[in-house]
Amino acid sequence: MRAHEVDYKLYGDDLQFVEIELDPGESVIAEAGAMMYMEDGIQMETIFGDGTQHANGGLMGKFLSAGKRVVTGESLFMTLFGNGGGGKSHVAFAAPYPGKIVAVDLMNVQQELICQKDAFLCAAKGVAVDIAFQKKLGTGFFGGEGFIMQRLKGDGMAFLHAGGTIVKREMRAGETLRVDTGCLVALTGDVNYDIEFVGNVKSALFGGEGLFFATLRGPGTVWLQSLPFSRMADRIIAHAPKSGGSRKGEGSLLGALGDMIDG
Repeated sequence: MRAHEVDYKLYGDDLQFVEIELDPGESVIAEAGAMMYMEDGIQMETIFGDGTQHANGGLMGKFLSAGKRVVTGESLFMTLFGNGGGGKSHVAFAAPYPGKIVAVDLMNVQQELICQKDAFLCAAKGVAVDIAFQKKLGTGFFGGEGFIMQRLKGDGMAFLHAGGTIVKREMRAGETLRVDTGCLVALTGDVNYDIEFVGNVKSALFGGEGLFFATLRGPGTVWLQSLPFSRMADRIIAHAPKSGGSRKGEGSLLGALGDMIDG
């Protein structure tokens, strides 16, 4: 199934959204809850899975597609936005937290992209959203993103979102890159991805960087994020008010004065 050809435009800097232009008859799929706005002529439909099983998979194909999404921790359903009008129309999708949206033409990455399970935002209809089992147990158990990642397959546009700034790295054959496991957003299918122990017990226990690195070996292309959502969430939780009403200020004196004012 050939994916629909869609045009798009990215807006914003750190809190981005993507506006997709649909010709009559064109459609785009998105995660439930990602839609920001849609113009007249856009029709919204909730579907099982990614919609690629509708043509020839029958009911069983729909359930298998949806079941794979459940394994990755996503919803059973996705939302299909189609242009049922007579002219061009637009639909927009927003990022769920501060970061960047990356547009990837799957035709330029051998029609396959592997990404962390919560990076997918939306894609042209015809792009299959599948699961990608890691071949090695160590990669699955200690890889930061779990044993299962998402695989995007097809020949259309796909849009990913990740935290902070996203950098794209073109890796040469034999080139090795070690990254924090949570900072890996996506990689092409030809990149070898494995997990490596930091190699030093002292560094592992007191270095604050975790016990494992993701080791990437080229050739291929990888996308990295500077601020994984889990890291941001940990900081927010650490600075959240404690039970009982106490809070953390910018300094000990400010915090104490705040607590006194609050009673």
